[in-house]
Amino acid sequence: MFRNISKRTARAVSYAATQTRFNSTKAAGEFSAPLNRFATAGGAAIVGGVATYAYFNSTVMADASAEGLHPTAYPWSHNNPLSTFDHASIRRGYQVYKEVCATCHSLDRIAFRNLIDVSHTEDEVKALAEEIEVEDGPNDVGDMFQRPGKPSDYFPRPYPNEEAARAGNAGAYPPDLSLIVKARHGGADYIFSLLTGYVDAPAGVEIREGLNFNPYFPGGAIAMARVLYDGLVEYEDGTPATTSQMAKDVSTFLSWASEPEHDERKKLGLKAVAILSGLFVISIWLKRYKWSVLKNRKIIYNPPK
Repeated sequence: MFRNISKRTARAVSYAATQTRFNSTKAAGEFSAPLNRFATAGGAAIVGGVATYAYFNSTVMADASAEGLHPTAYPWSHNNPLSTFDHASIRRGYQVYKEVCATCHSLDRIAFRNLIDVSHTEDEVKALAEEIEVEDGPNDVGDMFQRPGKPSDYFPRPYPNEEAARAGNAGAYPPDLSLIVKARHGGADYIFSLLTGYVDAPAGVEIREGLNFNPYFPGGAIAMARVLYDGLVEYEDGTPATTSQMAKDVSTFLSWASEPEHDERKKLGLKAVAILSGLFVISIWLKRYKWSVLKNRKIIYNPPK
């Protein structure tokens, strides 16, 4: 009798334990599901926030050596919302580009006529264009011919194609400079820092043959050697041609080349602000004039007697 009661008791205890484990597991699952969803949503929010910060914060770098040294922010005159380009600097920068940079780099988006009333007169631009020979045609018999350049012609390329450019520069391809200021992080600050930033490689840094160390270039090793030295060009206006002066001028010139409409855009913006401000003042006066009768009226309630 005692043995039978013990068996029934053991079965009851076992069943109770099983139900307890089942209920606890079910409750834990019901409780952990919201926690899992909360943790997943929180993790996604954190990752999204970090990604958004990294995207909009231009100073975030995954690898400083791979991204290059961040250039110093210089006080360029054309960065002021109410100022235009330094056109004397554009003229000097064109001279630096023509005598130094044009041997390797193209400027495909700029024609000679774009220089008129910016850095040169129309006669000067015609003279500059006539210095080059342009292939034109076909003529009446179907042959191509060479003619002097015209202001409508674009700046000539130093190489006929990319393969020729790489062959002439040990495999490196000199990029087109038309939009280089817009295409590089830091803009004109990067160009100036790169041109003036050539130094000897620090201890422990190996630069393979044919490359040069420049901390502002991503990776630190750049195929272009230093090209600007004091007195390399002779400015027409007598400005001392120091390395920093030439770098500043050519950076200004390339900034203009990346945005030739810069000055006109600012002038148009000032005109638009002036006109819209005047119209805004007139609209306020008109509103007050039209509504003055309603605003100044006095409403009196005369109850019936």
